[in-house]
Amino acid sequence: MHSTNKKRHRRHEDRDLFQRKVVDSSFIHTDAWRVLRIQSEFVNGFDALAGVGPCISIFGSSRTKPENYYYKAAQQTAALLVKKGLGVITGGGPGIMEAANKGAFEAGGLSIGCNIELPNEQESNPYQNISLNFHYFFVRKMIFVKYSVGYIIFPGGFGTLDELFEALTLAQTGKIEHFPIALYDNAYWKDLCMWLSGCVCDKHAAISPEDKKLYKIVDTPEQAVDYVVSVIKRNNLV
Repeated sequence: MHSTNKKRHRRHEDRDLFQRKVVDSSFIHTDAWRVLRIQSEFVNGFDALAGVGPCISIFGSSRTKPENYYYKAAQQTAALLVKKGLGVITGGGPGIMEAANKGAFEAGGLSIGCNIELPNEQESNPYQNISLNFHYFFVRKMIFVKYSVGYIIFPGGFGTLDELFEALTLAQTGKIEHFPIALYDNAYWKDLCMWLSGCVCDKHAAISPEDKKLYKIVDTPEQAVDYVVSVIKRNNLV
């Protein structure tokens, strides 16, 4: 009798599990639940990219149009990287991201997009072998760093600058092995680099002269690819 009651109790537990109930769902907005969601994004990202080879992350403005010079340069740069045996990772959206994914995809190489969910809905571009979606910027940024052996950064806004300065900070503090960071187009980046050199370094000593070696300005797709490949080989990053 006692054993029968126990079996019946277990059956009821299973039935309760599978039944849809109208319950208080506010718990999914708690910090504890968000931790599980964050964990799942890390697991999904690590699982999807665990077997990929060395990649270069390419950043730049999502507002850049296909007829723009930078779009065409990013597309060519990605194609050249593929010829060197490297994959390409972008933020998965339009603009420079689309250009780089398109260049890698059409060259027959690995083209990865790490898209971010935004209030104004950023759509994934169609030129991706692997497409990931993230809710959290910091998880996405971790994926960029973990699976890249170098960055090429085209002209862009706050998001592009955020990726640049995070990479510089991690390299400066030794949190990552120094990998190449190429800034595409002297006309766009020269004022920022002059400010870093003259004001931040020389005037205020907020960075050291050695820190200025963490990045390099390039002006053509060939220069960008030659630079990142030479540093990768010199530092044995692959």
